[in-house]
Amino acid sequence: MKKIILLIHCPDQQGIIAKVTNFIAQNNGNTVYLEQHVDTDEGAFFMRLECEFEKKTDAIEIFKTRFANEIASEFKMEWQLFDPAIKPKMGIFVSKYSHCLYDILGRYAAGELGVEIPVIISNHNDMEVVAKSFNIPFKHIPVTKTTKAAAETEQIKTLTDYGVDFVVLARYMQILSADFVDQFTHRVINIHHSFLPAFPGAKPYHSAHQRGVKIIGATSHYVTSDLDEGPIIEQEVVNVSHTHSIQDFIAKGRDVEKIVLSRAIKHHVDRKVLVYNNKTVVFD
Repeated sequence: MKKIILLIHCPDQQGIIAKVTNFIAQNNGNTVYLEQHVDTDEGAFFMRLECEFEKKTDAIEIFKTRFANEIASEFKMEWQLFDPAIKPKMGIFVSKYSHCLYDILGRYAAGELGVEIPVIISNHNDMEVVAKSFNIPFKHIPVTKTTKAAAETEQIKTLTDYGVDFVVLARYMQILSADFVDQFTHRVINIHHSFLPAFPGAKPYHSAHQRGVKIIGATSHYVTSDLDEGPIIEQEVVNVSHTHSIQDFIAKGRDVEKIVLSRAIKHHVDRKVLVYNNKTVVFD
């Protein structure tokens, strides 16, 4: 059997689920999983389906054509169809912090992430040894105020040459330009501590410690031209107290950053995220 994943977003109205599932059955397919959500405030409908078809050479292409003409047009759908057997290519950007990179590569080596990692790009040389230990090509592209535009041009060319589908910023400490982000809309995933904007700057955990906060956390989101304001994919918090030192804050913060980023990557790779009005619907 051939499995596909179908993501659908359209104005809410009666009969969508029945019409889609009946159409799949009429085209010799079988719906094996379905989850839907209605945003009543926006009048928007969202659905994720997993379907199976007989392994015929042209079965999926025929289905796509008929679905577009007979269903999607009727309900004014925005829709995407994915083959879960095809592993997307994930490029990684990193600077000097290694915790997220090590976590991603460890999960990758253990087979937990259904991706290929064709290249790691950094504005420093520090992580080259890590990339080599996992036999992944490493590209050093320095970035300064005067070379930023040229550096991004080289970054984009590198990603294109390696056929990268999406990018993960594993604590990459540079702001991407709007031109860069526009070329990878909803395909750049970032991670940061959840103190923004209350505790901005280079030492947020120090600031949080001084304020005596009781929780710290992390947020993973798609990157947009508005800094750290893109659609949120995953978040998590951990408890802290007056007994914890600054180093405890940093250690706990790095742990939660790793967990949140890996979850966000998995949601994206498993095609469980739909973006709408700078928000996300993340299916189970």
